[in-house]
Amino acid sequence: MSSDSAFTIVVGFDGSEHSQTALSWAVDEARQRDGQLRLITAWNRAPMAWYPAVLETAAGGIADEESPEQIAGTLQAEALKSAADEGVTATGQVVNSDSPASAILDAAQDADLVVVGSRGHGGFPGLHLGSVSTQVIDHAPCPVLVVRPKTS
Repeated sequence: MSSDSAFTIVVGFDGSEHSQTALSWAVDEARQRDGQLRLITAWNRAPMAWYPAVLETAAGGIADEESPEQIAGTLQAEALKSAADEGVTATGQVVNSDSPASAILDAAQDADLVVVGSRGHGGFPGLHLGSVSTQVIDHAPCPVLVVRPKTS
């Protein structure tokens, strides 16, 4: 980081509880450092896992199913609005990637800090640290903070 650029925090955001907690922490940190956020939301379309579909509802109506890209875009727009409401400058990228960790790492090349949740929507609820956060920790070009939601 050069002395005339803002402190940049990259946040991996997938809408999960853990990424919501990471976003909240990053917003607070950016506010304290007069910094900025760069939100990364990765999505992918596995072959034949999703295709434009029209679904018939139980009441006989028709409903369009949202694509993974539309869902990711909506999640990110809400996160960007949340940061703006807190007075923090934030930009975002919705990235089509089979590897969310790679998307985060690419965005972190000129960042000062990466903040991720300890796990996302992935398959094993008992894990304390998910595969994306593990890969980011192992390969990030800057410090990484892994955030866990508070337990009740």
